[in-house]
Amino acid sequence: MKKEKISVIVPCYNEEKAIPYFYDEITKISDKMKSLEFEYLFINDGSKDNTLNILKEYSKKDKRVRFISFSRNFGKEAAMYAGLKEAKGDYVTLMDADLQDPPSLLPEMYSAIKNEGYDTVGTRRVTRKGEPPIRSFFARMFYKLINKMSKVEMVDGARDYRLMTRQVVDAIISLEEYNRYSKGLFSFVGFNTKWIEFENVERVAGETKWSFWKLLIYALEGITAFSTVPLALASVIGIIFCLLSLVAILFIIIKTLIFGDPVSGWPSLVCIIFLVSGIQLFCMGIIGQYLSKTYLETKKRPIYIIKETEKDV
Repeated sequence: MKKEKISVIVPCYNEEKAIPYFYDEITKISDKMKSLEFEYLFINDGSKDNTLNILKEYSKKDKRVRFISFSRNFGKEAAMYAGLKEAKGDYVTLMDADLQDPPSLLPEMYSAIKNEGYDTVGTRRVTRKGEPPIRSFFARMFYKLINKMSKVEMVDGARDYRLMTRQVVDAIISLEEYNRYSKGLFSFVGFNTKWIEFENVERVAGETKWSFWKLLIYALEGITAFSTVPLALASVIGIIFCLLSLVAILFIIIKTLIFGDPVSGWPSLVCIIFLVSGIQLFCMGIIGQYLSKTYLETKKRPIYIIKETEKDV
């Protein structure tokens, strides 16, 4: 009887220090799960260090190791999408190479799908130990905000690390949008999901590629990808300020008729002009964000470009 296969997708960007640790750890887990066949699919996302050469060496000595190398850095979202498209397993999981996604949870995740009837098992951190306090604060605020704005529920602390059946993977692959926010896409496709909680684990080696600014941009991607509330907000703000302007005009006319038109008052006038101008630019920025997403979607550019794979070695 043919064994079922699990595909382990690992996006990599400058992870030469972490890959050996990850390979040793995932090999220990796969050796314990002997009833299953494994493949390790590493996605080299335009790394500038020795990541690709390390993956080539592993692919030569271990047939389970596959890799896809991009022509440049396309981002983690593109790497995950490429992995999902190229994975051959009956079950597919996404993991980070830095071991912040503990491979030790994989047997429990597989058992939940196989024995409890779940379609996908996700993981979420219950603590953010080791993270800067300001990053943790904004992360919590982001999840509160997006869950109020979007019809798709996103779990606070959710990781990209999850195990999915082939049906779930095919559903995600069918969403071919260019501007991808995978946490939202995982929620959008639905299916019966179980969540496993774990405490935050620090990187085993290397440095994080996610600065506060990159995380902020990523959060904005998520909001614009799964909610049109900001557009409605811009309209509401515009209406409110139109009404306030009418009230102000009436006030000025009445005041001028009663008390005359003194020269004083220009500082408050300048403050009002700056305030209204700022609101206008803010609303135009919101509209610009959605317009730019539409523009990129209509170009139909590829999400990623493959330069080489393990077959070329």
